[in-house]
Amino acid sequence: MKPARALLRLRAKANRFVTREALPAVRRGVDLAKDVADGAATALLGQDFEARLHRVEQAFPLVPADPFGFELATAKYAIAAAAFFHRAYFRTEVFGIERVPEGRVLLVANHSGQIPLDGFVIGAAMFFDASPPRVVRSMVEKWTQTLPFVGTFFQRVGQVVGVPENARRLLEHEEAVLVFPEGARGISKPFRERYRLKDFGLGFMRLALETRTPIVPIGVVGAEEQYVNVGNSATLARVFGMPDFPIVPQWFVPGGQLPLPIKYRIHFGEPLRFEGDPDDEDAAIEERVAVVRSAIEGLLACGLSERTSIFR
Repeated sequence: MKPARALLRLRAKANRFVTREALPAVRRGVDLAKDVADGAATALLGQDFEARLHRVEQAFPLVPADPFGFELATAKYAIAAAAFFHRAYFRTEVFGIERVPEGRVLLVANHSGQIPLDGFVIGAAMFFDASPPRVVRSMVEKWTQTLPFVGTFFQRVGQVVGVPENARRLLEHEEAVLVFPEGARGISKPFRERYRLKDFGLGFMRLALETRTPIVPIGVVGAEEQYVNVGNSATLARVFGMPDFPIVPQWFVPGGQLPLPIKYRIHFGEPLRFEGDPDDEDAAIEERVAVVRSAIEGLLACGLSERTSIFR
């Protein structure tokens, strides 16, 4: 019995140490790490970074009680990471961002690259290059919510499951909502099909008609080449519960997990405004969707004709 009592006393002391000593130390360590990260972000991005964050916080309609779980305090670190890819790694050139109107807007872009870095960079452009800076709310695939930690992280940095109810609510709060009408079909297209747009869904157009929201077409040049997909495996997609499973040899090469340092070019088009009944037959909606698709194809053609190399 004595060893047992000694063990209990030792456990009690350990618990008191954890609660009285260890946890405050952990909190101090976390606070220190945040201070270091904040200092590094400011040093890397300049004082303008904090000024833009402040402007977003003042203008953002749903802070601090965002129903989708967005936390600006968490998102700032994602924005800092996005800045690295936007400014340093992909060296993004942004054209026509001044065309994005104030208030509610649907940003409609082509989708590619195997992982959604194109959305990441569009969000960075809207924060760092738009005046005033904007937070973009991307519509993400439902299946991403099944991935460990990913769903929670997406929520905290402002991404929202792509269902009409969520998008409608965001637009009612005058937000900028990013949608990729090609969906998973676009992001996972093989390299041989680069810059060939897949079929667009119709939901974004019905939403624009219902909420009287302008659409800004976006053409992203560069993401198609960041990972070379030689094909998709339907079997592996079923095993992992994914819409598609791309086969990317690059991922099996040391260091190949990083995307190739392609130069991104993002072209924002003129706002498009549509009128009509959101409950129209598909054929009537498809005619309007074709206008948006054509605009994006034009932006892609312009961007591709202007570049002399995929790396510069």
